[in-house]
Amino acid sequence: MLSYLEAQDFQDKDIRCAFNFVNARRNAQLLLDGYKPPLAVRTGTSIVGIIYQDGVILGADTRATEGPIVSDKNCSKIHRLQDHIYCCGAGTAADTEQMTLMTSAELDLHGLNTGRQVPLICASMMLRRTLFRYQGHISAALVMGGVDKYGPHINCIHPCGSIDKIPYAAMGSGTLAAMAVLEQGWNPELGLEDGKQLVRKAISAGVFNDLGSGSNIDLCVITRDGAKHLRTETIASERGERMGAYSILPNTTLVKSISIRDLDIVGERIYRPTYSISQLPSISQSESQMESPQPKPKPKPKPSSTYPSSGRP
Repeated sequence: MLSYLEAQDFQDKDIRCAFNFVNARRNAQLLLDGYKPPLAVRTGTSIVGIIYQDGVILGADTRATEGPIVSDKNCSKIHRLQDHIYCCGAGTAADTEQMTLMTSAELDLHGLNTGRQVPLICASMMLRRTLFRYQGHISAALVMGGVDKYGPHINCIHPCGSIDKIPYAAMGSGTLAAMAVLEQGWNPELGLEDGKQLVRKAISAGVFNDLGSGSNIDLCVITRDGAKHLRTETIASERGERMGAYSILPNTTLVKSISIRDLDIVGERIYRPTYSISQLPSISQSESQMESPQPKPKPKPKPSSTYPSSGRP
């Protein structure tokens, strides 16, 4: 780990690299001092890749989100690695962009050194090694597709570095809806137009069942002759049009109708309690006493007067 002074010298040399962790010690000290780290922001994406008769079709939506905020309505999520290898990215936009740029540069150097077309397994290995090295801290889930001398391939690469080699794949927050469409409609004998329509349906299912996906649909068709990137090929979620013309002034409310009803008073009754609530127990007691009157006590006899023995009668 670089010290703070070494990190400053490292940054002053204008050396650019893929990932820089020179602030790791600073962040750890900030946590010890009581600073709260920023909360994770939920992202949303629907990406799809299938193999058809003559090659590979990749598809992705174009909505970039920061939690409940739509930050970009026309974001490109299909990245070029080589002329015959393309990659769809889900997760953090900065991580997917930097991963594909770095891997594309490494593949260019590999092609210059070997003097031949880079096989797709080589690109897959480079991506997986980098992701596994950082133990999943790089938030990049990738669907890579391409056609090399061994045929068409679809690789589903997870942020931890694991890989799935399957004929059709879907990743992102709209995975469940998109995979349901793919499992129902995919077959090995798909043609070009049927494959493009299946990818559109899968991305549309992810768009309409996930708030993090939306806007347009990008497609990329890869064959042995090359790749064709179809930018904003389909508009998945169109904005609705206003049906009527409203001319209401600001800060006003339009009154459409007024109705007045006359009420006839048939009878009137007024109820006035004679006692308060605090007197209710005493009232009940007095009522019980009034219902069962007790007999009056007999008067006590007066004491007889005594006279002294002085001769008085």
